[in-house]
Amino acid sequence: MSDILHLNTIAQVHQLLGIKEKHPLVSVIDFAKVNKVPVELPKLVIGFYCVVFKNDSQCQWKYGRNNYDFQEGTLVFIAPGQALELELQQSGKQKNGSALLIHPDLLLGSNLRLDSPEYSFFSYDVNEALHLSDQEKVTFFEILNQIQKEIAQNIDRHSQRLILSNIELLLNYCIRYYDRQFITRSHKFSDFISRFEKLLIDYFNSELLTDNGLPSVSFCADKLNLSPSYLSDLLKKETGKSTLEHIHLKLIDRAKYLLLNSDDSIRQIAFQLGFEYPQHFNKLFKKQTQMSPKEFRISN
Repeated sequence: MSDILHLNTIAQVHQLLGIKEKHPLVSVIDFAKVNKVPVELPKLVIGFYCVVFKNDSQCQWKYGRNNYDFQEGTLVFIAPGQALELELQQSGKQKNGSALLIHPDLLLGSNLRLDSPEYSFFSYDVNEALHLSDQEKVTFFEILNQIQKEIAQNIDRHSQRLILSNIELLLNYCIRYYDRQFITRSHKFSDFISRFEKLLIDYFNSELLTDNGLPSVSFCADKLNLSPSYLSDLLKKETGKSTLEHIHLKLIDRAKYLLLNSDDSIRQIAFQLGFEYPQHFNKLFKKQTQMSPKEFRISN
């Protein structure tokens, strides 16, 4: 096998696993019924959306920056173009879990957009997976089974609409479950928020601000070992503000301090804050405070 295996179609997955294809653009796979699984798989790059449910720890994923052993009742969401590694553990136990595969072409002409911000969990790292309660599993599999029934029967003019509506329903429940998970794990997230605040304070008090400009969302997430989408969603749930909003607030705090405690010109302060063009600083400052840096300095 080559080092990287590109699976661009669902048909390729069916062929790899020895599954009879029923629909070229959507598939529900029951791992317990799959026998043709290679013990060793290369790194995979997929060309479709994938929702994986795993109910035991027979396999280990390496996806994003992390390894992850599945715990009981775990959901992982994978978007097209993402790379992952899957190592199947030798075990006498039956494989237990399911996967929903959705090709982007299925969504053409519909209002369902899986790359929209509301489904940001498709860009989470694997260690930021969703852990379902027993009742949540029941609801998840009721909808998944309904999708499977629609796929299994003869395709008619209603099939695509019904399949898409059930996919949307399932993902909307996942939004609710992630909200629940953010709330129930709030005490664990407080450490991330404290570390994030310290990260921004240290950055804005260092030469990095002048040399490199504002810290990016990706920079902050990487330092906290989180995905950018997960960090922003976590902060939004806990504080009501996204990562970028927090960065801008910290910038404005620093700008106000410099405006009131130095004789530097507004142009010089803009450069100290990492802005190449002072007008960009003026625009952002006015957006956040409803007054220009000059007006703020004069009024105070």
